[in-house]
Amino acid sequence: MSTAESSRGASTPATSPGATTAAPERPKFGPQGRGGGPGGGPGGHMMGRPAEKASNFGPSLRRLLGHLRPERALIVLVLVMAAAGVAFNVVGPKLIGRATDIIFAGVIGKSLPATITQAGQTIAVTKEMIIEALRSYAQGGPAMPGLSGGAVTPTTAGRFADMLQGMNVVPGQGIQFGDLAAVLGLALGLYVLSGVLMWGQAYLLNGVVQRSVYRLREEVADKINRLPLSYFDRQPRGELLSRVTNDIDNIAQTLQQTLSQLLNGLLTIVGVGVMMFVVSPVLGAIAIAAIPVSVVLVSIIGKQSQKQFVLNWRYTGELNGRIEEAYTGHSLVKVFGRRREVEAAFGESNDRLYAAGFRAQFISGIIMPTMFFVGNLSYVLVAVVGGLRVASGQMQLGDVQAFIQYSRMFTQPITQVASMANLLQSGVASAERVFEVLDAEEEPADAAGHLNPTRGRVEFESIDFSYDPDKPLITDLSLVAEPGHTIAIVGPTGAGKTTLVNLIMRFYELQGGRITLDGVDITSVPRHELRQNIGMVLQDTWLFHGTIRDNIAYGRPGATEEEILAAARATYVDRFVHSLPGGYDTVIDEEGSNISAGEKQLLTIARAFLADPALLILDEATSSVDTRTELLVQRAMNALRKDRTSFVIAHRLSTIRDADTILVMEHGRIVEQGNHQELLAREGAYYRLYRSQFEGAIEAEVA
Repeated sequence: MSTAESSRGASTPATSPGATTAAPERPKFGPQGRGGGPGGGPGGHMMGRPAEKASNFGPSLRRLLGHLRPERALIVLVLVMAAAGVAFNVVGPKLIGRATDIIFAGVIGKSLPATITQAGQTIAVTKEMIIEALRSYAQGGPAMPGLSGGAVTPTTAGRFADMLQGMNVVPGQGIQFGDLAAVLGLALGLYVLSGVLMWGQAYLLNGVVQRSVYRLREEVADKINRLPLSYFDRQPRGELLSRVTNDIDNIAQTLQQTLSQLLNGLLTIVGVGVMMFVVSPVLGAIAIAAIPVSVVLVSIIGKQSQKQFVLNWRYTGELNGRIEEAYTGHSLVKVFGRRREVEAAFGESNDRLYAAGFRAQFISGIIMPTMFFVGNLSYVLVAVVGGLRVASGQMQLGDVQAFIQYSRMFTQPITQVASMANLLQSGVASAERVFEVLDAEEEPADAAGHLNPTRGRVEFESIDFSYDPDKPLITDLSLVAEPGHTIAIVGPTGAGKTTLVNLIMRFYELQGGRITLDGVDITSVPRHELRQNIGMVLQDTWLFHGTIRDNIAYGRPGATEEEILAAARATYVDRFVHSLPGGYDTVIDEEGSNISAGEKQLLTIARAFLADPALLILDEATSSVDTRTELLVQRAMNALRKDRTSFVIAHRLSTIRDADTILVMEHGRIVEQGNHQELLAREGAYYRLYRSQFEGAIEAEVA
């Protein structure tokens, strides 16, 4: 049925140039001008919208992570796999250090004499004997046979002895390739197993993130369907679309990139930190000392970048709003020669987005080089202190090598975690914008009642309504529409005509009084049941991408081909369809740019005709058709209105002469009612409207 187009059409009440302006019929773009909301939207500045300001990073992040709760079983598995993968990975440098010790011990051992000859006897040399001989040699004693080469001098003998003290070396024994192969094989196996676990947890985490974002999109889509029409009055379409598309995509990207890297990074920091203290508590303390410095620097830089990311996404929404507005109104921009102004407005928004984006990326980009600088300072200290400890025999060379690897492994995840801060802040800023949509006030819940097949008697009982509490629009209005009658509503722009029929549809809720349908309060039945009995044709046509047949059938899903063709013939759609290349299979786009405005309106009339509603609402339904077609459509409308209650909003009074009752509204009140002849005879408000149209047209023709 055609009520699906009501939300869009209701937002653009019919206007008549030069008509008397009264209280606003409904805010087309919001209470303060185009774009809606304080500060406007695509046509205005959005700087003043406090809702765009990121409120609290922590609570918003926790709420975002809360969307992962349905996947907690898989998340636990991911954590286990990640912990095991990191554990296997951090053991690797220790094993590589052990392999280095085997190689180094073999090289040194091979250079040492295995035996010496004293008093004609061959004696096996031990490490302790060589150390003792080296210390004696350093103090001026004789050199040990086999150690008198140029490599060992009295000056270096003491240091060489200290180094040998900390090594597992056997004089005369070379590299033990069996031990070396076993250690390297174990290291390779652990690295392969770590890689498999890391791949597995990344695969599972990818599924967790994508399903969570999928649910978030569904949640937002369901929420939008539960929002009242007044929310969309205040929200620019481009800005809302930016939240639903760009911001959710940014959340997906953030979760995808940050969760895996943050998880692995934090586990690596813990695992490497433990291994560093196992290898050398002294060097471990030096490496750990870099963490507080890094945290302070990241905190300072992160606070500044967060502000810029909030502005960045705010200006992205503003720019989308401007683009959407300029694109949908492209013809008007060309007609009125406002291209330069549109380009200037776009340039202004683009400049703000560029400046905010540049500042956000530049400030957050400082994190990486800052962390590298701190990490390099730590690396230098570790290398110097480690070398001294090897020379003094307090550490083995392999342990120093392993620790240098650990220091690199330690600073790298810290740098990664820090670099993820800017992406995480950007994602949380987007999440807050999405949460604002999810937290918006919804329509009141539907009642649990039931609406029986209706005759179409509509009664307004002392209703009160206003868009702005400080500006009353409709006050104490009462009216009865009998079944089968046609009620025409006329009056100046802003008198409350479209508002009246929107209240029947429950697009807005009353502030006082009630509306009944066959004696049943419309607030006591579900909205969808109410709207199933109402057909609506608006001045603002709405078509979706699809064939002409599909657009007509939208009025009643499941309609047969014969019923669709009958509705098309009754509303004169059949006359122009056959001139199109594809006939009823002609595909039209969302804007209907390949058919004329009058043809689009005929399609919406056919849609309502096919729906066969008990109650019909026509809001300037023939405003876009030519005079000859209007006469044909009027005949179709007469057939459509037969035996059903109809509300007709019209500015062209010639189209409603045959209405059973004509209501004349001014400032939200009914000032006159009666049929055409009665109201002309009274020479009141209707008489003045009638004369202003027809006498004005005659005078213009005579002139």
